[in-house]
Amino acid sequence: MDKDAFMKELEAHLQAKFSTDFEHASDYEKYGALSSLVMTKVQEEWVASRNKDRKIRNEYYFSAEFLVGRSLGNNLLNLGILDEVKEVLLSMGVDFEDLEDQEEDAALGNGGLGRLAACFIDSAASMGLPVQGYGVRYSQGIFKQKFVDGFQRELGDDWLRRGDFWSIRKDKYARPVRFRDEAVMAVPYDMPIVGFKNGVVNTLRLWQAEPIDSGFNFDLFNNFQYSDAIAGMNRARDITRVLYPNDIQRAGKVLRLKQQYFFTSASIQDLVIRYKKNFPEDPKFDHFSDMTAIQLNDTHPVIAIPELMRILIDEEGLSWDRAYEIAGQTFAFTNHTVLQEALEKWPLDIVDEVSPRCLTLMKEIDAKMVSELEVHHGIGEEDLGPYRIIHDGIVEMAYLAVWMSTSVNGVAQIHTSILKAETLAQWFKLFPKKFNNKTNGVTPRRWLMYANPDLAEFISRKLGSDDWHHDLTLLKGLERYMDDEETLEELNAIKYRRKQDLADYILRTEGIEVDPDSIFDIQIKRLHEYKRQLLNALHILYLYNQLKKNPGMDMVPRTFIFGAKAAPGYFQAKAIIKFINEIAHTVNADPDTRDKLRVVFLQNYRVSSAEKLFPAADVSEQISTAGKEASGTGCMKFMMNATPTLGTYDGANIEIFREAGEENNYRFGATVEELNSIADSYNPKEYYFKDREIKQVVDALLDDRNFHDNGTFMFLDIYNSLVKPQHGERGDQYYVLYDFRKYLEAQEKIDRDYRDRLGWARKCLANLANSGYFSSDRTIREYAHEIWKINPMEG
Repeated sequence: MDKDAFMKELEAHLQAKFSTDFEHASDYEKYGALSSLVMTKVQEEWVASRNKDRKIRNEYYFSAEFLVGRSLGNNLLNLGILDEVKEVLLSMGVDFEDLEDQEEDAALGNGGLGRLAACFIDSAASMGLPVQGYGVRYSQGIFKQKFVDGFQRELGDDWLRRGDFWSIRKDKYARPVRFRDEAVMAVPYDMPIVGFKNGVVNTLRLWQAEPIDSGFNFDLFNNFQYSDAIAGMNRARDITRVLYPNDIQRAGKVLRLKQQYFFTSASIQDLVIRYKKNFPEDPKFDHFSDMTAIQLNDTHPVIAIPELMRILIDEEGLSWDRAYEIAGQTFAFTNHTVLQEALEKWPLDIVDEVSPRCLTLMKEIDAKMVSELEVHHGIGEEDLGPYRIIHDGIVEMAYLAVWMSTSVNGVAQIHTSILKAETLAQWFKLFPKKFNNKTNGVTPRRWLMYANPDLAEFISRKLGSDDWHHDLTLLKGLERYMDDEETLEELNAIKYRRKQDLADYILRTEGIEVDPDSIFDIQIKRLHEYKRQLLNALHILYLYNQLKKNPGMDMVPRTFIFGAKAAPGYFQAKAIIKFINEIAHTVNADPDTRDKLRVVFLQNYRVSSAEKLFPAADVSEQISTAGKEASGTGCMKFMMNATPTLGTYDGANIEIFREAGEENNYRFGATVEELNSIADSYNPKEYYFKDREIKQVVDALLDDRNFHDNGTFMFLDIYNSLVKPQHGERGDQYYVLYDFRKYLEAQEKIDRDYRDRLGWARKCLANLANSGYFSSDRTIREYAHEIWKINPMEG
């Protein structure tokens, strides 16, 4: 990179964008100018990549979420100029981090599903594969989280309020989307997905809902009816305002399905128009499925299946049978859950309100399926119930996806096994070859090279090259240093620096001092009962009780760090957040315990904060109830940053234990088989009454003296869920009390092992050295070869 030329270009962008020079520009203006400059540098490669993929088979990744985080640093890294840009800025008296902090996290997702999608499109571009993303441009994200007296409060996440330097609006590709009673315009914003040092730039196209006309009624405004004058504009924009609108009431359900239909309809229209332009010689779409593969990332985009048929039949004049055949050859489906409540089942009246034509087609697909099952599989009418897509006034979106897809995959070995044996067992029995596993992965560029540059430099130095940047399995070569004390000490030193960085961040953002010499025990993920943040919290209470009885107790000081958002309508999850915050208030304020125990619940957990948390962890908390976590990707990011896992035999934990060895991690708790064997007999009250220490921590939920303000009414529900089940349900459905003592024993072993600093470093190095399997490059390679049948772009 020509540094002098770069400085001149930066000055030029400052003048063009903000009418200022470098000396007088604010940090935000410098950030904006740098971002604009980076965008100009990717344009040529972006256009070239688009031209390469026009006549070859492409894969299109349909996802309701793409949790991409910040773009500036990641794009500079993938362009191969991050370090040089940092040096140039430093020579101009500017710290790159000050500019980076001006960028808002793109509020385009929430949890693991969205971050997975972001890792996947990063890997696809870095491997030169023709993969494009389609999603929604949410203006407010899921929400910005704030704690008020320990309660979660949801605020709008207005990430676009100061502009967006990383998207280009493409009005010429806007598409109308028609619902039963209204129509809106889907306007695309394209984000470049920059491959790692390979000249490839793929596209993430995000749709924003706008009124078809201006949406502004001048007559009403002129008549002083100001709110009514913009009602049409607001109604259209509501569709893409918030990720996963609260669907407790019917209006929220309608809006949520409208959101799904909106982005899938716009995307399918886009693909059909693209195909017609690229292959004008094929007006009958005879080769559409040869050139087009669509991956449905969970059930949210499954309505794309009848929408493709609708367009082919109603707008392109194909027969029903031909449209059905094409759709059945185009889609593949990724399932992300074994929880029945997460498998979308839409009431027919809501589908009818959103798209009556799609509902008609769903019914016709169901009838066609019944006929084929009877004729080709010998399934009689009395046995068709478990397969029906339409039944009892609902449509089963997962069943529609399984029936109409060429491939159905789970996202970890145990998850796929459960899909085959339980969740979708009837379908696996019929179509065993359709089912396959694709264990998730994460991009090492964002989560190792960018988030932990010291560790990345350490790896290159020890391995003697940067070849691991392109093949993460080469990290296995680090195993030759397992008994090298100098290497182990160096690894400990890198971890300690990251812990100091995190401590500074926590003090700056939360106002809480934490000790980098303590064990950083971190659980960061979506708040859900099956993820068992409650188990973690009860263990903290246990430690607190022990310290109160014996302030001189021999224990390594421990800092417990949480990050999680609870869905706005999920009362129990919000109660758990309040409970943890109350524990934190009590523990951190108590002079008897605060030197040995600290609790921090970071507000508004997001990608940019995760980049500080993963490198600093000593313990990775992956404690979901066995059989409930499909995969998890946080566990992989911790592992990639040299952190042992404390986890159940669940999700990707199983494969982490396999790769790095159980001796280098901390497995605890019941297995799926064990829980299945006690499902009908388990009585949590037995554990509650027979174990005095368990009873003590559970009873704390009922004691107002433990908490500094109101909110204990919420804790009664937590207590009841554990030992006083309601409505005929078994108590403690996520086996918190059943696993508590085993969890405690594992935590005690961590306390003992951590004291041996070289021994602990060996565990950390073993995890780092064996994390190569969990690169999303490996996962995408499997998708590309086994499902999508695509090849890298040439040239």
